Amino acid sequence: MKTRNRLLLTIAATLVTSLSLTADVKVPSIFGDHMVFQQKQKNPVWGSADPGEKITLSIGKQKHKTVADSEGAWKIVLDPLDTKLSYELKIKGKNTLVFTDVLVGEVWICSGQSNMEWSLTRSSNSELEIASANHPRIRLISVPRKGTQEPQDDFEGEWSVCTPETAESFSAVGYHFGTRLHQILDVPIGLINNAWGGSAAEAWVRRDILESDAFYTPLMQQWEETEATYDYEEVLKEYELTLKEWEESDQSERRPRKPGNILKDRHRPANIYNGVLHPIIGFGIKGVIWYQGESNAKRAYQYRKLFPLMIENWRDEWQQGDFPFYYVQLADYREEQAEPGDSDWAELREAQTMAMNLLPNLGQAVIIDVGEGRDIHPTDKNTVANRLVRWALANDYGYNQVSYHSPVYKNVSFANGKATIDFDHVGKGLYAFDTKEVIGFAIAGEDKQFVWAEAKIVDKDTIEIWSDSVETPAAVRYAWADNPVCNVINREGLPLTPFRSDNWPGITHNAHK
Repeated sequence: MKTRNRLLLTIAATLVTSLSLTADVKVPSIFGDHMVFQQKQKNPVWGSADPGEKITLSIGKQKHKTVADSEGAWKIVLDPLDTKLSYELKIKGKNTLVFTDVLVGEVWICSGQSNMEWSLTRSSNSELEIASANHPRIRLISVPRKGTQEPQDDFEGEWSVCTPETAESFSAVGYHFGTRLHQILDVPIGLINNAWGGSAAEAWVRRDILESDAFYTPLMQQWEETEATYDYEEVLKEYELTLKEWEESDQSERRPRKPGNILKDRHRPANIYNGVLHPIIGFGIKGVIWYQGESNAKRAYQYRKLFPLMIENWRDEWQQGDFPFYYVQLADYREEQAEPGDSDWAELREAQTMAMNLLPNLGQAVIIDVGEGRDIHPTDKNTVANRLVRWALANDYGYNQVSYHSPVYKNVSFANGKATIDFDHVGKGLYAFDTKEVIGFAIAGEDKQFVWAEAKIVDKDTIEIWSDSVETPAAVRYAWADNPVCNVINREGLPLTPFRSDNWPGITHNAHK
């Protein structure tokens, strides 16, 4: 009898333990203490529980109820909340979750590759910026880098209050963008940093979308071959042999770097979409700021379609309409060239500019004047952020007086050996910065041989260019180089967008993988 009672007690204890392991209501890490909800809109909150478990959520005066579905998933949509209050978010099922110091304001995702990931501590005036980074109503969260083909529902991370200690390792562009908005709007700001240095655009896109479009077949076939043959263990063995040879040498050369697993890295299609983006998809946001493109420059023509596709993929998944997507055009970089020529970076910038005419609610921050020829990571992230902020202020926050759009090429006409170019978005007018000489234009005839051109600003939105060596011009280009020497801005200080009037095939025309 005692043995039977002990057995029953053991079974009961096992059942209790089993229930306690499966019954907890859980939410992803994007929800937590110090978080920020997006103002003036409904915001979803979601998580997991036992199938059929009743869930109650309360925040402020709101109280919501739902039941977990057959898979244990649940979602509740909050009504808009007041920006002037600090909230406690309570979620109750068989257990209770309580999150405190929850604010409501403007939430932006800071995404892209290393120039967005670049930390405040490695940027211009870092000591001063970090020392002054006491902003209790700005909240920061970073999503760690994880490359995988399996969609992730959560990540390891938490919201933190902006202090010198938390800000120093955060995205410098994101930090400057957020602090500027906070100063102007006087509302809480939530910044989500999920940038990954060196990432390719295709890694941010759902794989089945790429596989369903024949345009990406060469790219996907290359990856399928790599996936079928790549052996990371063999790669590590080769590395160990190389390292041993180096250790036995005079070590005059740099120590070999341990290779990463490319199947878990930042270039494989969908890897970042699954591992970094998927866990936060659906969280209420205002928009995205994006700084990427360097890793796709060798396939700039492909980027013309890939970049807008990525944005559409994000918007479709988020189910929050055509939210603002403001991005940074590539800066000037590498050696200056003595003569006009071809450039994959110029072609990538062109692809970025083209996106403006393909999708609504995009904005391009031109920074052709901010780069550093010797460093792919220019340290002036404040100017970059300010140019992104201009787009947000003018388009999203009612600051119609703020100049935000860089001047862009409109059309060209040729007559009497000269090219006359008209521009849009010139603001108060075009201006040659630093010198009276207008610098950066090249001109060519039908032979496609470009030479440097003389140029003259003839009125606020028109420039005339010519060259004595081109009798009958057929095409003009401006700032068409990796690191162009150019100086046209508008009176508000925004640089003229690099462009070309021709559509002659570029050097990345046939690069698709």
